[in-house]
Amino acid sequence: MTRHFDHYASRTPAPGTVAAWLRLGIAPTERVPWWAAQWLADGHDGPALRELAGLNGREPYAVRDLLPTALAEAGVELPMTLTAAASEAFRLIAELHLTGQASARWVAQQIEHIASHTDYDHEVLTLPLGHLYDLADEWEWDDGWGRTEQKLQTEVRERCIEQTQAT
Repeated sequence: MTRHFDHYASRTPAPGTVAAWLRLGIAPTERVPWWAAQWLADGHDGPALRELAGLNGREPYAVRDLLPTALAEAGVELPMTLTAAASEAFRLIAELHLTGQASARWVAQQIEHIASHTDYDHEVLTLPLGHLYDLADEWEWDDGWGRTEQKLQTEVRERCIEQTQAT
């Protein structure tokens, strides 16, 4: 299975995206201090943001404790609901796919990851990409159980277009 957040190995996500990931419980705390340093370089500033940038990524509790305040210093509040957070995360995933930076299979894996972290919240699953929450399973079966790969890819592309139009 493709690791989550692999598409951020060489770039920094926006503070709003990380706020959504934090609300969803999927923020990769080991990468957050580096991103905080990048946000400082981009002109955001504040004591919590500077402290966060100086942390070791192997201190997940310290990262989680500081991150909401650091995000506020960057002008970003945590999404109020799981649905709002998922919508932001899904928008980014859809954009990555539609710009050719992420495969349809990776998209399905990310949606399953987010769905499971939200305990399959009904409102999250009603979002356009939320409908794909069980699609990753179809890719795992090679015995003809599910749809063809082409049909799966088409479904992902159509849902990604819907997601970007919805937000």
